Amino acid sequence: MSSGVRAERVVTSGTFSLDGETFDVDNNVWLIGDDAEVLIVDAAHDAAAITSAVAGRRVTAIVCTHGHDDHIGAAAELADATGAPILLHPAERELWETVHPDRKPDAELADGMLLTVAGTDVRVLHTPGHSWGSCSLHVPSLDAVFTGDTLFHGGPGATGRSYSDAPTIVASIRARLLTLPDGTTVHTGHGQDTTIAAERANTPAA
Repeated sequence: MSSGVRAERVVTSGTFSLDGETFDVDNNVWLIGDDAEVLIVDAAHDAAAITSAVAGRRVTAIVCTHGHDDHIGAAAELADATGAPILLHPAERELWETVHPDRKPDAELADGMLLTVAGTDVRVLHTPGHSWGSCSLHVPSLDAVFTGDTLFHGGPGATGRSYSDAPTIVASIRARLLTLPDGTTVHTGHGQDTTIAAERANTPAA
């Protein structure tokens, strides 16, 4: 591996359950960092696979983009394995407690918060809509944004279930994500990467 700061993808598989339905899903887990330390974006399904990808590096934080069970299911085990704190927006607490009733997150995400890993700034953007506390992470030095389930290749994330709202997600995308440079790579919670320019054409008018 090179020593520079980079984004690494780990794909894990499991289920997503909400509103009485369960689906099989593949999730993207992202590691942002270098050869010495990483920040983990989402703790999906398989703590062992994520820990293996960390490969002994120091984990500065486990950042959960939102509280759906497929994004937080491995968070407690991963925190125990790495010693890293779990960060989650407070509006996701009800979703979190359905999965981890006996383990609280260690700190709260807030809009505009700056996290650092390997000397690199990671800025928290509150992007509600898919759920009320959904957050994205902008890393200017990588020309990248990590959007969880807020923005995908093809447009906005789903809003047909509890804790979600379609006009809110479109407003979040337009105000917080489409204002980023066109060439910004969008690293999503599921599926393939895209760019801000491409998704401008796929996002409905407010």
